Amino acid sequence: MYEGMLPPNPTHVLRFDTDENAARAMADVLGEIFDPVETAVAAFETEEGVWHVEAYFAHSPDEDAVRDLLRIVIGDKADGIVFSALAQKDWVKSSLDGLKPVRAGRFLVHGSHDRHTVKTNDIAIEIDAALAFGTGHHGTTLGCLLALVDELRRRRPLRVLDVGTGTGILALAAARALRQETIAGDIDPVAVEVARDNARLNGAANHIRYYAAPGVRHALADRSRRFDLVFANILAKPLRQLAPAIAGVLSGPGTLVLSGLLARDVPGVLSAYAAQGLRLSRRTDREGWATLVLKRGGVAPRPRKSLQNA
Repeated sequence: MYEGMLPPNPTHVLRFDTDENAARAMADVLGEIFDPVETAVAAFETEEGVWHVEAYFAHSPDEDAVRDLLRIVIGDKADGIVFSALAQKDWVKSSLDGLKPVRAGRFLVHGSHDRHTVKTNDIAIEIDAALAFGTGHHGTTLGCLLALVDELRRRRPLRVLDVGTGTGILALAAARALRQETIAGDIDPVAVEVARDNARLNGAANHIRYYAAPGVRHALADRSRRFDLVFANILAKPLRQLAPAIAGVLSGPGTLVLSGLLARDVPGVLSAYAAQGLRLSRRTDREGWATLVLKRGGVAPRPRKSLQNA
């Protein structure tokens, strides 16, 4: 699981191996204390059954202060926490080492070293280390992939938008399954370039158009009631702020999939989208993260006062 998005240019990383309970407790403490914009915390199980904790920092952390903070949950074992500086090319690769392929229905997200695990009818998405967030191993990305699987069982959306695309997995999955144009954007230009590279690697470059801009603030995305399926796998605060804009580009019968949410974030996000006329259709929780599927039919938006009546 990750607490927060990976910062665009991390400079330092914390690493520690422990058991599952300690790993989750450490991730919770670090996630509560540090700004999620500048710090990301990962806790995951390796192939050897050991739980590995990593925290990526945009700036050099106060190592002694962090160790003292974590003594609350792991006691003197905190002295064994390792901090190191990162070369930019290494930081995501280190977080992916030892992770297994991830399956969601026919979709299989894997690294190049796991090509042998692909089955004949799989829609395989190959993702290796890159300077952007989103590998499929995160509970939010997996939740969105499974929401896509469910959507494809029900209908075939004509126009798909992926807001905050990261490595581009969700756009790739939609484009590979539907074989039609998908729009994907991210505020981070590095993420957009990584997503482009991944699209080329997976033979989907001709089906995906990318943009670098906040939210849907781009001509490719800012189109009223245009998209039948919209993904927004970001964080709670920007999801709340973007509610009017995202709801505005969703078609009348469209499906909206939101993730990047801890359980405590869900009520506020649902309230923001209910005000835009969207209701909760389905919720799933994985690794402490929630994925929400919304449809139109909630509380109607409040009418804005005109200048004449103000």
